Amino acid sequence: MKDMYHIIEIANVHAGKEEYVYDLFKEFSTLKGINGIKFQPFKYDKIALEDFSWYEVYKELYFTPEKWKAMIDQASKHWDIWIDTFDDYSFEIARDNFDKVYGFKFQASTLYNKNLVKLFSQLDLSSKKMILNISGLEMEQIKEVVTNFRETLRPQEIILQIGFQSYPTQLIDSGLVKIQAIQKAFPYEISFADHIAPDDEDATWLPVMAYVAGATYIEKHICLSGEKPKYDFYSSMNKDQYGRFLEVARKYAETFEQPFVNANEAKYLSGSIQIPVTKHPMRKGKVPSLESDFDFKRSNQEGLRAHEIEKQVNSFYLLANDKNEKETIQATDLKKAHIATIIACRLKSTRLPKKAVLKIGDLSATELCVKHCLNFENVDHTILATSTSEEDDELRNHTYSKDVIFHKGDPLDVIKRYLDIIDKMQIDVIVRVTADMQYVSNDITKILLKSHFEKGADFTRAAEAAVGTGIEIISTSALRYAKSFFPEANYSEYMSWYFVNNPEHFKLNFVDLPKELVRNYRLTLDHQEDLELFQKIDEHFRTHQLEYSIQELFKFLDENPEIAKINAHIGLTYKTDQSLIDKLNEVTKIRI
Repeated sequence: MKDMYHIIEIANVHAGKEEYVYDLFKEFSTLKGINGIKFQPFKYDKIALEDFSWYEVYKELYFTPEKWKAMIDQASKHWDIWIDTFDDYSFEIARDNFDKVYGFKFQASTLYNKNLVKLFSQLDLSSKKMILNISGLEMEQIKEVVTNFRETLRPQEIILQIGFQSYPTQLIDSGLVKIQAIQKAFPYEISFADHIAPDDEDATWLPVMAYVAGATYIEKHICLSGEKPKYDFYSSMNKDQYGRFLEVARKYAETFEQPFVNANEAKYLSGSIQIPVTKHPMRKGKVPSLESDFDFKRSNQEGLRAHEIEKQVNSFYLLANDKNEKETIQATDLKKAHIATIIACRLKSTRLPKKAVLKIGDLSATELCVKHCLNFENVDHTILATSTSEEDDELRNHTYSKDVIFHKGDPLDVIKRYLDIIDKMQIDVIVRVTADMQYVSNDITKILLKSHFEKGADFTRAAEAAVGTGIEIISTSALRYAKSFFPEANYSEYMSWYFVNNPEHFKLNFVDLPKELVRNYRLTLDHQEDLELFQKIDEHFRTHQLEYSIQELFKFLDENPEIAKINAHIGLTYKTDQSLIDKLNEVTKIRI
């Protein structure tokens, strides 16, 4: 917030005695924090007619141009000079002392004085600030006045002032309510002037409240200590009163100069905050979950706070070390996950022989799968994992890209095949794909990968997805743990069963995808009808020169239901063959 700018107002307190003005200079120049001083030069016969009640007083208050020049010269040694404008004489004083003047003020009573505005239009005000007191004006009037002064006088800066001379000012008349409305309507700073009796504590607190509300220019009347002056004593502060006001104002202004979180505040939170403490032992490689893996306790242990752990996990970090129960997490306990897509593929298919190398457009089925897997974000490697059987050697020619790693492993135990390359590559999390999933989606993968880390899961998949688009995210620490119970996991081509069938051992995460990413289509390659459908899809994308996306694919099938029906009658064996389901439930169950 901008610093408070203090203007002391001389007004009519001098009663026409120039020595009083010089005594004010001497007394108030010892106070630090005053920025400007404002004078009211006017001439009795310029400002009023003889029938006005204060006409004779105005005569008494009159200073000659020579006296004004001397006083302005002296005051400019200490403060910025502001001139209150009322009449032709005000203009003459302003013009003759122009180089010494910092800014001008137009009272609300002079805003519509076209003659005065015309006179000031003769001056180059581009380097001068201008305060416009808008008390008593409705918002539309204020807008008109501001536009007029901005376009006619072109000052360097316009400052809008609230506050009018009622003695004493009542709090209800202070105008604080206007500050927020003015800030919303205009890009200008706000000045606040009050006329509260100086011995009233509100004389100190009201302008401070105005500053807190948004007013940065604060105007106050002053007088000499001792006997009350003849005029304008109602709201004028003496040196001691003004000094106390400055001290209070300074203290509150300093609060706006502090950082958003100061040292004492941070120290308090550091000493009292509940920090995450492990609820149970956790394996190296696990994604820690603030929701399920931690208690929150006050502790003398040093450790990362919840938001720090959350930030790291959301950036795909996981445990770099084993953790025991009731331990905090250190920065060294976390590391960036090494993530890889592993595509399982063999050539032993019977329903559709050698389906992995059958052509879909210009690419083999395997290459098309790999191509779409290479679009996955936040993945470090893409691996095509086949068996050591001689018949699968041919797949080495179907990796699509030189960046794809070709791996040969156990022919039957797919978990072992995965773990061999996982250990070699030091992979922490895998995106599991099979090569008969030609239309995997980066959009789905991003959602599942993000959720896997947010939930601290061991195994993640979509709750619903089109067949062939439901990739799985698996933490390798969980995969290794599962393998420890199955020396020969000969059914692990159905890898998900080892997790879903053991919810008491693994944290399972089933994600609801956005509706636009879910359909009931069959997009897996296992039958001749599947191949026919895929040829139609490929033809659509090539004919219309479209980049692949799951949304564009679904749009095509939605608009062409007769094509989607080509393979719609084919079911999934592992969902319909009860004997297979029973066998998988039996052989994948962890028994301790």
